[in-house]
Amino acid sequence: MLAVLAVLMTAVAPFAANGQPARLAADGRPPVLTAEAVLLLDPEGKILFAKNPEEERAPASLVKLMTLYLAFEDIEAGRAELDELVPVSKYASLTPKARMGLRAGERVPLHVLLEGVAIASANDAATALAERLAGDEWSFVGRMNAKAQELELHATRFANPHGLPDPAQRSNARDLAHLIARLLQDHPAARPMLGGQTFVYRGRVYARHIPLFNDPLGVQALKTGFTLEAGYNLAVSAWRDGQQFIMIVLGSRTRTSSFLDAKKLLKYGFVEAGLDARARAEPGAEAAGRARDACRTRVEPRSAATSSTPTAPSSTCTRLSKPAVRSRAIRRRSRPCGARSSSSTRGCARSWAPTPTSGS
Repeated sequence: MLAVLAVLMTAVAPFAANGQPARLAADGRPPVLTAEAVLLLDPEGKILFAKNPEEERAPASLVKLMTLYLAFEDIEAGRAELDELVPVSKYASLTPKARMGLRAGERVPLHVLLEGVAIASANDAATALAERLAGDEWSFVGRMNAKAQELELHATRFANPHGLPDPAQRSNARDLAHLIARLLQDHPAARPMLGGQTFVYRGRVYARHIPLFNDPLGVQALKTGFTLEAGYNLAVSAWRDGQQFIMIVLGSRTRTSSFLDAKKLLKYGFVEAGLDARARAEPGAEAAGRARDACRTRVEPRSAATSSTPTAPSSTCTRLSKPAVRSRAIRRRSRPCGARSSSSTRGCARSWAPTPTSGS
């Protein structure tokens, strides 16, 4: 992974003036994407696809990747504990949406705040976490910017811990790719947290519905972000056959288009890395017929010059890759709705979803 990060920070690839990638897909055409800025890195940290990777943009809630980085850093250093109760200030409770609905004066387990930041993208949880780790939000922002310089995120400037609009808060696809890669490398506990889809607090189920977790298989860590200024942003880490891909999508016009771009880009990356040869098949019935013929079990005829035992059929067509199993971030405290008693199912019916004006 250190080699991957080194390549990421030093890689220089030729790009056309319009930001399109130098490499083409197997059929000679690059993926057609609608996002304003995109970056896809292969398992060695080399650029597979880039579109405006150095363009300065509003990161929205991808800012929370740094909030999580500093939180896990403090936990691992013994300066904070997962089960400690964190008091919620009035200032944190008034942070604009998206929110968990934290109340001033209540005490919330720190691990719940982490889940709120990673899964629900809750801005009030990010503010409460920042106040716990640095005393106040502004001091925490100072820590964020100091860590950004330490990680050589030279195009990144933080102004708050949650990602709500601020003209001073900027980053680019290259820096954000490096940030999520370092977060997952330096603090592996962040991986199941960013791979979680639900958690429960005060009888309420907070859930996010992300199609990328199911198609293409392999996505194990994902953070979304949205503001009117930024558009829809994604930071994704996917594993295929034990190899990690990093992807950033910035400035999509709709939530759906951000997921469609990400899906196309990941599938393209798996093909380019030689991990999904099936995607290289020619289109049309003729190619499909050839594939079926090739996958029929064949047994070589016996002859006097060979063994009397038939040659074993080829397993090339029957062997399927086993995508990495997505790790779960649901703790023991988070039970599936089907397992809850009838008296508590009302809480299971409520799921969190971002609003169009949120910094989710």
